[in-house]
Amino acid sequence: MTNKGTKERGAKKEQDVQFFQKQERIYPKRVSGRFRNLKWIIMIVTLGIYYMVPFIRWDRGPNAPDQAVLIDLQHGRAYWFWIEIWPQEIYILTGLLIFAALLLFFVTSLFGRVWCGYFCFQTVWTDLFIWVERIVQGDRTKRKRLREGPWTWEKIRKLAITHFIWLVIGWCTAGSFVLYFNDAPTVVRSFLELDVSPTVLIFVICLTFSTYLMAGFAREQVCTFMCPYARFQSAMFDKDTLIITYDETRGEPRGKHKKGESWDGRGHCINCTACVQVCPMGIDIRDGLQMECIACGLCVDACDEIMDKIDLPRGLIRYDTENNMERLAAQKKAAGTVRIPESDIKLAGARQKKSLAARLRLIRPRTIYYFCVISLVGLVMLYALVARSPLSLTVLHDRNPLFVTLSSGAIRNSYDVKILNKTHQDRTYDLSLIDLEGAEITVKAAGDITPSALPVAADRVGRFHILVEAPITPQAQKDIHFRLIDNESGLERVYESVFISQRPQN
Repeated sequence: MTNKGTKERGAKKEQDVQFFQKQERIYPKRVSGRFRNLKWIIMIVTLGIYYMVPFIRWDRGPNAPDQAVLIDLQHGRAYWFWIEIWPQEIYILTGLLIFAALLLFFVTSLFGRVWCGYFCFQTVWTDLFIWVERIVQGDRTKRKRLREGPWTWEKIRKLAITHFIWLVIGWCTAGSFVLYFNDAPTVVRSFLELDVSPTVLIFVICLTFSTYLMAGFAREQVCTFMCPYARFQSAMFDKDTLIITYDETRGEPRGKHKKGESWDGRGHCINCTACVQVCPMGIDIRDGLQMECIACGLCVDACDEIMDKIDLPRGLIRYDTENNMERLAAQKKAAGTVRIPESDIKLAGARQKKSLAARLRLIRPRTIYYFCVISLVGLVMLYALVARSPLSLTVLHDRNPLFVTLSSGAIRNSYDVKILNKTHQDRTYDLSLIDLEGAEITVKAAGDITPSALPVAADRVGRFHILVEAPITPQAQKDIHFRLIDNESGLERVYESVFISQRPQN
């Protein structure tokens, strides 16, 4: 009897203690409106860019790839239309990433998380997957009933069609991603001929299932738990940042409303939960700004649609700033009212007609700071791109041995010379020494190659082992300069090195 009671109490205790709440699936309801239409337009444009850019051609000459955007890992090059980045120029890529990050911070300080709501790849593909789900299974109620209901032939058929289309979209997404690292027509042809590289195939399969998993199942959990942007976004917000807001002074106290009833002494929110039903993150914006909110504006469309139906002005939920909301609350408090009378409905309509630009304070310390930093980084990167040279020279002195004393009494040093020909034509170069009298340069094991005609193929790095012979110098180590001249264009580069003729005295 005692053992049985102990087991029952232990089982009850295990049921009561829950360390993690089960994640409930969100079924966003279909909504129409200006922000939903804007999301459709951005989705079509961004997906079109993503899928079509690898097929754009760009003529760079006979010795370079003609794909406009290409990351050529095999040869260590990154191409973006007229810009070509070598591994030695990784600072350009770093600068561009810093510039993009600062631009994102600047936009966030002005307009909140518009990147998350409209342009983020997770948002775009999740929207696309939800659209497929809605087309095949129906709107919110039907999808929920289908998933929670018993397994029937109709449920199996609709879920199978949905997941098949998801996998097709994931396959196209993964395939397009691979095209940015390979010649697009060649890869497409290899898939059609069933002769694709195993490496490419493995990447496509892995990326297909990651897209399928993230957009089909993880969805809002990616934004809430995986993406760091949701965590540190508040550091970029201030009271003049444009965010999704619920006008509490107008909406409260909320409650059901019947047609023909007076609005005196009550708020305009009828507690229909339309804003919650359309939210892809499953939050209630009436509880205030939350970390999960991605500022997509769908709750604004849903609320505006309800306001139209009950003949009230739009804007109960809208894009606005915290300062504006506090100003309205202070005006209402100064007027001595706690609830919105029917006479204030016209005033609410006037506030809604106010443009976003009028609600937004563009010039403030935070935005000025971001603008200055972005301008500085942008100018530096522009200079780096404009001033980049098609020729680069690197000279490394051999350490073993530091020098060799010849039978004639002359001293010989050896050097590894690297010449980067960033043009798309084969070139020859003249290598000489500027400030070492009596010096002779020879190219080791080079056959007929002479220092006055060092050949380097188009878009390649030429490596040469150079021997320098000169009389012994008074200094143990003398600073010298190698000069490299392009025999065709006359472009010149100088590199500082040393000539060692004696061992340094301790």
